[in-house]
Amino acid sequence: MARCYTRGMVRCHPVPQTVLLSDARNDERLESAISRLPRGSALVFRHYHLPPAARRARFAVLRRLCQRRGVLIITAGEARGWRSDGHYGAPQTLRRAPGLRLATAHSLVEIGAAVRAQASAVLLSPVFPTRSHPGAPVLGPLRFLALARRSPLPVIALGGMTPARAARLPVWGWAAIDGLA
Repeated sequence: MARCYTRGMVRCHPVPQTVLLSDARNDERLESAISRLPRGSALVFRHYHLPPAARRARFAVLRRLCQRRGVLIITAGEARGWRSDGHYGAPQTLRRAPGLRLATAHSLVEIGAAVRAQASAVLLSPVFPTRSHPGAPVLGPLRFLALARRSPLPVIALGGMTPARAARLPVWGWAAIDGLA
């Protein structure tokens, strides 16, 4: 299912089926986790915990590793000129973003916003309880699947995901912070 997402792209990126999100908790294990990802997977580089110069330096290191492994590297937040394969964030941040566009969504309204922003795929969350947001309400598998079935975009499950849970959800793919690191 390869598809070009912007006219000016040098190459086309298919929507990944496995997505690893970075944060302060998994930073020390990222190199190891990236080496285990299947080719065509993606790393969403967030690293909001680092100051700008350190964040950019860490991105450069991980970008080289991702390129060697055939893993896409997607930026989140401010990262103009970083030569990533795409962008991750709320639908309103994706307009005119080059490359693969992975939109966050938690409801049907947000899925609609992702469609209008011309996102490549939507990360729908949280499916299950997460360490990132302890005690936060979750969609649960039934509500998640009801929303996913209404999405015209590929849906990637996020929130408390593990390989076993992902195997039970008939959607495009899955994403995790802890579940892949």
